[in-house]
Amino acid sequence: MTESTTDRPAALQDRSRRSQQDILKAGYALLEEGGVDALTVATVAERAGMAVGSIYRRFGDKEGLLLAIQHAFTENLQAEITQRMSVERLRLLRDPAVAIAEAVGALTDAFQAHEALLRVFLLLGTRHEAVRTEGSRVSVEGNRHFADALRHTPVAHPDPAAALDFAFRLAYAAIAHRITQGEFLESDRPLPWNELRSHLQTAIVRYLLGTPENR
Repeated sequence: MTESTTDRPAALQDRSRRSQQDILKAGYALLEEGGVDALTVATVAERAGMAVGSIYRRFGDKEGLLLAIQHAFTENLQAEITQRMSVERLRLLRDPAVAIAEAVGALTDAFQAHEALLRVFLLLGTRHEAVRTEGSRVSVEGNRHFADALRHTPVAHPDPAAALDFAFRLAYAAIAHRITQGEFLESDRPLPWNELRSHLQTAIVRYLLGTPENR
């Protein structure tokens, strides 16, 4: 039984999507293993089991391939953070301190889960404008989602929007610093991820809600 002409375009699209996913997975793995120097069109093609020419046809060159990998990664990361930091769920929590802690924890957990690949893009963004621009775009989106998820909380500041913006910046800066510089750059005292998460939650809850006496 032969394949119908109407089935053929759908089958080609499915194969194209699978090939795209294979390329992205190969790119993720190579960047995690060896950084940006390990990413070449040839190594991605070999890892994905594809011809080099097909990579060039899809992405143009290594630069196009790198930016496509970053875009796919940041979109997936943002979707994961949005799911972890569910606006609907946070708004159902009666205790605002719990809601804030949940939002900070969601951001920390998502970044920790993708630490190796984030390190590559965060460091590369310091010298590669297009990578920095894409990273900034998704970070700003994350900031907006954080603020929207916590807009219902009684922020103890004259300008709640500015306070929520600073709270996100504080969490993001601490986590990004940890990812790019490691645990012991500024101190020889151990601070494992679970403790960093807990301290950030406590600090941001107190910053946004004020001391217990002021609530």
